[in-house]
Amino acid sequence: MKIIFISGARPNYMKIAPMIWEIQRLKKQGVADIQFVLIHTGQHYDPQLFDVFFRDLDLPAPDYSLDVGSGSHTYQTAQIMERLEPILQKETPELVVVVGDVNSTVAAALTASKLGIPVAHVEAGLRSFDRTMPEEINRLVTDTLSDYLFVSEESGKENLLREGVDPGKIFFVGNVMIDSLQQSRYLWESSRIHDEMDLRQREYGVVTLHRPSNVDNPARLRAIMGALAEVSKNIPIIFPIHPRTRKQLEQMNGSTPSLRLRSGRIEANGVYGLEPLGYHDFMALVAGARIVLTDSGGIQEETTFLNVPCLTLRPNTERPVTVTHGTNRIIGTSPAAIVEEAARILKSPRPELPAPPLWDGRAAERILIVLREKLECPSASV
Repeated sequence: MKIIFISGARPNYMKIAPMIWEIQRLKKQGVADIQFVLIHTGQHYDPQLFDVFFRDLDLPAPDYSLDVGSGSHTYQTAQIMERLEPILQKETPELVVVVGDVNSTVAAALTASKLGIPVAHVEAGLRSFDRTMPEEINRLVTDTLSDYLFVSEESGKENLLREGVDPGKIFFVGNVMIDSLQQSRYLWESSRIHDEMDLRQREYGVVTLHRPSNVDNPARLRAIMGALAEVSKNIPIIFPIHPRTRKQLEQMNGSTPSLRLRSGRIEANGVYGLEPLGYHDFMALVAGARIVLTDSGGIQEETTFLNVPCLTLRPNTERPVTVTHGTNRIIGTSPAAIVEEAARILKSPRPELPAPPLWDGRAAERILIVLREKLECPSASV
């Protein structure tokens, strides 16, 4: 059986890695002979956003790199489809696996579906119900085209059933992001980043910003940075800066005086901007944080599993279990709300909650069991 995995953006790698690790485990045990092909679309083309993640997650080098680069959503989607089609025709896989909700996800699902190749979508069914988000369109289209829909939380199953999806296509398997987190725990727990930056556990915050709705709007970005500066009067804020966000900050011509672009030791309160970090160092920072402020979907999940209080700087979330679980609050981008909610968290005890259902580090194992059974691979029981 040959499976093609499509990766395009930084969050994709943490979702693909556990499935590749599981295939390697099965092959080593002689249980199943599954060949995989890894295709990197180049949607994230900055080495800081993918080279270090391939290394940290012990992923093999991609078999193919499409080198699509930046561009509009339409341009990226079209270029991926055009460059991917001849590869799929050459490789003739039994299945194409796509993950998440980026342009690479929907482009690969479209291309494979038009060629008659079955598609599996990992992290299916998530909905923000906000069609102004490009990711929401990608989710809807990908799920419509997919033959196997692997769901990470109950809301995903409920959404797909409400949309009329055949229940036989839906599989609640858990969260592969948590597989990566759990299986690499010994590595990120041994990270030296706290010593290098002179950080004490639970005495700093972490911020990530990358969504165009936040960082491409100068007025909004300026307001968010002002709120972060206010929060940082009480606790140091560590800010690994996405290249897109860095570009926008640099164009603001010094309008964010509290931002210090440096990678040295933390000497006082304030906002400390860093280069993008590798997976292990970043997860070590998140796990030890007192508070996380983010517009990332994946970080909402990781903080939920790690019981780290999270404020989501968006008006909605496609991951409602992180809110109902009690670790995440959706607060938008109002500076007053950011400052007020951060102060509330800093005065409250850290939550100690069990993980959401099936967030146990075995999602990839469940996915491979389903695929081997459905694709008639012998000895599918493990």
